[in-house]
Amino acid sequence: MIVALRGKLAKSSPLGAVVDVNGVFYGVSIPLTTAERLPKIGAEVFLHTLAVYREDSHTLYGFATEGDRDFFAALVEKVSGIGPKIALNMLSRMSADSLKSAIMAGDVSLLSKCPGIGRKTAERLVLELRGAFGAPASGGASALPQGASNPANVSDALAALVALGVKPADADKAVRAAVSKLGADANAEELIRLSLSSK
Repeated sequence: MIVALRGKLAKSSPLGAVVDVNGVFYGVSIPLTTAERLPKIGAEVFLHTLAVYREDSHTLYGFATEGDRDFFAALVEKVSGIGPKIALNMLSRMSADSLKSAIMAGDVSLLSKCPGIGRKTAERLVLELRGAFGAPASGGASALPQGASNPANVSDALAALVALGVKPADADKAVRAAVSKLGADANAEELIRLSLSSK
């Protein structure tokens, strides 16, 4: 089982990367949230990976943090109706921490905004994964700077921005930036205010 890759980044795209590990080139599918954090071509890169084997394909998926990788694995392995493609799309739209916050808060409306996720699938996500996330995963470098010690506030801020017409991906980025500036203990109102002022 390949659980991680360290090597030189040979090629990258929004949803893929090629890593040169001592002359062996690995093609890895990645979410946008990981692509945004890749170094320049030729620089050293480290990815946490998960191999998914299907009858007609063998695909290696890579992530910036162990927490992202483990969340992807939970989606694929524990939730019926969610395959690798949909799970990758979810992590491309929102960070793992934001998705976990929505699941813990039972925010079906926000989850159903993800591509490929209808209301019934969002309800299954909450039902099958809610108990698995007692707290947001730190996984080393967190997608939410400094980690979100109050995930309910993050989820509330995200839901409010989406309700105001902000696209989920834009809302996620704005809230992450707000958490970075205000700190992990900021309340939902503060996060919403700063997120809207930066739009």
